[in-house]
Amino acid sequence: MGVSYAANVGVRTGIERLTLIRRTYLLVFASILVTMGGVAFGFTQPQIMDAVNAHPFISFLIVFAPLWMAGRMDTAFPANVGFMFLFTFIMGLWLSPLLYFVSRTQPGVISEAALLTGSTFGVLTAYAFVSRRDFSAWGGFFVTGLWVLIGASLINLFVQNVHVDMWLAAMTVFIFSGLLVFRTWQIRNVFGPDQYVQAAISIYMALINLFLAILRIVGGGRRS
Repeated sequence: MGVSYAANVGVRTGIERLTLIRRTYLLVFASILVTMGGVAFGFTQPQIMDAVNAHPFISFLIVFAPLWMAGRMDTAFPANVGFMFLFTFIMGLWLSPLLYFVSRTQPGVISEAALLTGSTFGVLTAYAFVSRRDFSAWGGFFVTGLWVLIGASLINLFVQNVHVDMWLAAMTVFIFSGLLVFRTWQIRNVFGPDQYVQAAISIYMALINLFLAILRIVGGGRRS
């Protein structure tokens, strides 16, 4: 798969940049398809969906085990890609109970949220690639915002306030939109061509979180 690059070694030529972009976004879109396959498989396995519902935190930890391995083997092809596909498939299984419930109670909401997510992704990605701005300062700002969001979300688990949940969903869209722009800027300026797995993971995570937040907003709007 080419010459390995150490962390923080930037793309040096136009060919290297195009190689990184091609590898990253092919892996992102393939991972989305694998996640959809995981969701579809979960729909056919009620026992798995029941287990996820009964043990959400344990299943959440299981989801991220292969992600940790993919990060550890960032440039070790094909293990890095294999672990990422395993992670995205298990992510689909983890999401299947939620998406099954939404598809039964609010038909059409998932498709609407997916369309809005894809449109947002396209606009923000194009902006990050076309803009000549330096987005390096966005990383620290939005990562700090992410930790604040995590803390507020944990508190709301105990409070269970619907209005707060909607505000948190809007905050999630804002934070992961910013992180998407920042990660895209990194792909253009920071990552080397063999760091496509690290780049793809960051884009994939932003996309998944954007989708879930938009789903909460659209679904909440339908309920009201």
